[in-house]
Amino acid sequence: MEKLVPLIKPFAGLRPKQGREGDVIAPPYDVVSRVEAKDMAVNKPWSFLHISRPEIDLPDSVLNTDSEAYTKGLGNLKKMIDEGVLERDEGSFYYAYRLTVDDHSQLGIVATASIEDYQSNRIKKHEHTRIEKENDRVKQIDTLNAQTGPVFLIYKSTDKIENLLKVAVDREADVKVIADDGVRHEIWVVRENAFIEPLTENFNSMKSIYVADGHHRSAAASRVGLQRKENNPNHTGEENYNFFLSVIFPHNQVKLLDYNRLVRDLNGKSNEDFLDLLKKNFNVRSIGKRYKPLRKQEFGMYLDKQWFVLNLKIPQKSKDPVADLDVSILADCILEPLLGITDPRIDERIDFVGGIRGMEELEKRVDSGKWSVAFSLFPTSVEALMAVADAGDVMPPKSTWFEPKLADGLISHMLD
Repeated sequence: MEKLVPLIKPFAGLRPKQGREGDVIAPPYDVVSRVEAKDMAVNKPWSFLHISRPEIDLPDSVLNTDSEAYTKGLGNLKKMIDEGVLERDEGSFYYAYRLTVDDHSQLGIVATASIEDYQSNRIKKHEHTRIEKENDRVKQIDTLNAQTGPVFLIYKSTDKIENLLKVAVDREADVKVIADDGVRHEIWVVRENAFIEPLTENFNSMKSIYVADGHHRSAAASRVGLQRKENNPNHTGEENYNFFLSVIFPHNQVKLLDYNRLVRDLNGKSNEDFLDLLKKNFNVRSIGKRYKPLRKQEFGMYLDKQWFVLNLKIPQKSKDPVADLDVSILADCILEPLLGITDPRIDERIDFVGGIRGMEELEKRVDSGKWSVAFSLFPTSVEALMAVADAGDVMPPKSTWFEPKLADGLISHMLD
C-alpha cells in the first residue's frame, strides 16, 4: 500500500519580492555571532538577520533566548510582510536551488520534508543535539509560526531526479543573488505538475535521506509539529506543521571541508616529551610549510612555530564507521591518551576551526600564545557520513563542515 504522507511535498514559499533578494539575503543564524550580525545589518533594514537574530535590534542586556527577542523577531517578520518586502507564493511549488562558488556548483531542491519520516529515522541523523539549542529553535519557530532556516539534507544521487532538475532549470533563473561571501544563489520556481509529481514520486521511493547540516533546526521543527498535532483535535497529517523546510542535494555534489582542532596546552608535557610520545604510534616528519593532509589517517600538526606531518605507523581498519573516522583516530590516539581531552563537547581546552579559514588561522591562534598545538585533518567524506547514519550511530562533535552554506531569507515555510 502506498504511503499516504509523502517523504517530501511542495509548499507555498515566503520569499523576497522580485528584486529585493539582495536586501534580504543573510548568512545562517548560527554561523555569525551577535556582534557580527549587528555589524552586518547596519544600514540594511530588510536584512533577514533582523528576523533570525532579532536581539541585534534590542539592548545588549536582552539575550537571544529571552522572550523579548522572539517577539521582536515576529514583529520584524510581520513588518517585512506588511511592507511587501516578503511575499507568499499563491500555490504550492518546489524550488530548484543552485549554489555556485568558484568552480564548485551544486543543484538541489527546496521542499518540505515529513516529520513522521524524521521521527521514524527514514530521515537519518548523524549528530547529537543540545537541548538548549533545540529549545531556542522551538521557541523561534513557534513564535514566528514559520520555519525560516532550511535544513540541509542529502540523498543518494539518482539520475532520475538530477535529470528532472536539469530540465527544470533550463531557463533564466527566477532569483539570482550573490551573497556577501561571494556565493551565487539561484532559484527556479517549479510550478509545473510535469516536474512536481515525478519529483515527489522519486523521493517517495527512497529508503532514506540524510540530515547533512541543521540537526537542531530539524529536531525543533519535529517537536513543534508534534506539539501542534497534540493540540489540534482536527489533525489530519496534511497541515504544514507536519513538514519542515529543507534543501536537498545529491550526495555526489556536496562539498565537505576539513574541520580542524586546537588544544590549549600539552597536558603538562614539554614539546619534546609530547613529540616523543607521538612517535610511538606515528611517523613524525617536520615540514617547512603549512600542511593540509592529502589522505585519510594523515594529520598535520603545528607546534612551536613548526609544521609536522603525522602518519600512523600501523594503518587502522575498523568495521565500525565511527571508529574509522579521522576525527575518532585523532581523539583515540592523541587527544584523549596524550592530552587528557575525554569529552570534546564540554572541554574548554579544545576548539574547532572550519577549513574555510585555512591553515593560516591555525598558525595565528597558536602563535598568539593562547593555544599550544593545532591539528589539521583530511575532510570527512559524505560516504562516511551516510555510513555512520546508516549504522544508527552518531559522529563525534565537529566532524563535518559543509561549504558553501545555505542562505537565510530566500525561502521560508509558514506553518498556517
